[in-house]
Parts: sequence; C-alpha cells; structure tokens
Amino acid sequence: MSFKCAVVGCGGRSGGHADAYRLIKRGKLVACCDLNKKLMDQFAERYQIPGRYTDMMEMIQKERPDVLHIVTPPTVRVGLMRRAMDAGVPGAIVEKPICVGGKDYKELVALEKKSKTKFVVNHQLRHQPRIVEFLDDVAQGKIGQVRFIDASAVFPMAGQGVHVLDLMFAFAGYNPVATVFGASSGYDDIDGHHPTSKTAECLITFANGIRAALQAGKGAPMVDPSAPGWGHKRVAVYGTNGFRYWWMQGWEKSAPSGGTERGVTDYAAVDVQAQAGLTNAMFDWLEDDKKVSPTNLKTSLDQWLVILAGYLSTIESRPVDMPFDPADDLLDQFVKHVRS
Repeated sequence: MSFKCAVVGCGGRSGGHADAYRLIKRGKLVACCDLNKKLMDQFAERYQIPGRYTDMMEMIQKERPDVLHIVTPPTVRVGLMRRAMDAGVPGAIVEKPICVGGKDYKELVALEKKSKTKFVVNHQLRHQPRIVEFLDDVAQGKIGQVRFIDASAVFPMAGQGVHVLDLMFAFAGYNPVATVFGASSGYDDIDGHHPTSKTAECLITFANGIRAALQAGKGAPMVDPSAPGWGHKRVAVYGTNGFRYWWMQGWEKSAPSGGTERGVTDYAAVDVQAQAGLTNAMFDWLEDDKKVSPTNLKTSLDQWLVILAGYLSTIESRPVDMPFDPADDLLDQFVKHVRS
C-alpha cells in the first residue's frame, strides 16, 4: 500500500520529517501546510511537494492524507490533534514534547481513549539502528536481568529529556512506573513555547523492580565537548551479566568473552534512518492493528506523567506514587515554587 502523507508546520523540525522520505518506499508527501505562506512555499519547493495550503482543514478535505506530520509548537497541538481526529485522519505523527503541563495532559488522555486516529509521538531515537540492536540484546537476555538504567540530556526536559525518557521506558520493557522521586530547579520557556524546568533529576522505580535515574538540563553529563547543546543525549543499561551504552556519537557494550566493544556513530546519517523507521512503524500500525507503534500516544502520555510527577515531587519534597491525577495548574504551581 502507498500512503499519502502531509506536513502541518513547515519550520524547525519539519525538515527532519521530510528528509526521511528519500528512504521511504510506502509513502509520499503530497501536501504541506503552514500559516506562513512564504515558509510553506520554501518548504514545498525544497521537498518537491505539490499540494500547498495555509489552512489545515482545507488540506485534509482536498488531499485526504493517510498520515499527518504535526510539526508545531506543543502549545497549539491539542487543538490540531482534535481537529485531525474529528476529520477522520487515519494516522498522525506528532512532534515531541507531547504536552506542556497538567491540563493538556488530561485533555490528550481523554482524546486518546476515544480516538480512532492513531497518534504516534516523534521519538525517532527509538528507531536508531544501534538502539534497536541493543533493545534486541536486552530482550534476548544478553546482559542478564536489567537492574539499572541511567539516561541524561544537556538540553532541558521538554527539549531533549523526553527523548531519553522514551528510551528508558523501552529498555525497561514498557513496565508501569511505580514511584518517582524528583528534584527540579529553575524555569525556562525554550523558544517561547516549550515551558520546562532548567534542570531536573528523577529517580524512577518501575513496577518490575528496575531502577532508573534521569537527568536533563544544567549539570547533565557532557559526552562530547565539541557537540552542540542538543548533542548530549545518552542512555546506559546495566544488567546482571553486562551492559549496553549509547550516546549520540558512539556506543559501547560488554563483550561475552569479557572486556568491552566500542564504536563511533555518524548521528546525522542514522537519524534519517531512525526517522524513516518511525514513519514506517506508523505505516505498519495502519496496516495491522496488532503492530502498535512503540512511540504511540498512550505510552508517551505515561512518560509525560513521570515529568509531571517530578514537578509535584519537587513542590512537596516527597516521592510520588504512580499513577496520579495531576492538577491542571501543576506547571504554574511549580513555577511559583521555584521562583519563591
């Protein structure tokens, strides 16, 4: 089957979504949409996209896309996702972070429960070739029983921390989270539409006993001094018989005979592969209900609840049992707390 695909929002990360189509065989970009016509025209020219619109609903009605790439700020995504659902769009890939605070989290939980549209959050790292290999190793028991996961990003939680949190869930086998004990400080609003703590740490206990440490923002490990701020995402998984360690520029793993194996990564090259992998996972899910994308909306909302638990844990200085019902104004409470 060949899928008709369209992009909503032609700035920022949209290029990463579109670049992947040179590796994709089952889908084609047929249209794009942005309120800024000049930006939309430039994007359409660059990627040779025929359909050009400044109104999303007009585009959906005329083009009937199978998949929407919603590449807009998180502050406006809930409304766009609701409109896509109401219009009967079969699938949508939504940029991260999926939420801002407690109110939109609860709105999306309600949307996910009733939606026939299959929503996937754009955590493309989950489809990095080396990550896929390491996940297979863990599933096959090559490092024994997973005991501890350590992940970090130098950009704040809403910027990049959500990416490595998604990887932590994957390496923990998507087990439910039992408790979160967090400490966050400072407040920032990246680009004016990504509200977040400047730095955050969370100790996470999964229901199966796996422990995890998540750090995002100032003070997180710098894995490559030459890399830009966003270039310091990393995750390490420790088991009873070995480990697997991935960072954006390389990897390391324990060898069966003892010692370690190590290699380098061309991140730009494999990121295009990862984005194609995520898009193909969306196609797989559309073709077969049993092939649920690993970065589906429900799972991503479970991850966002961990971030909200970190805020609450900071405010009340206590571990938070999961799941919990966050206040609509939890982010505002956190901001007031860190500024007091």
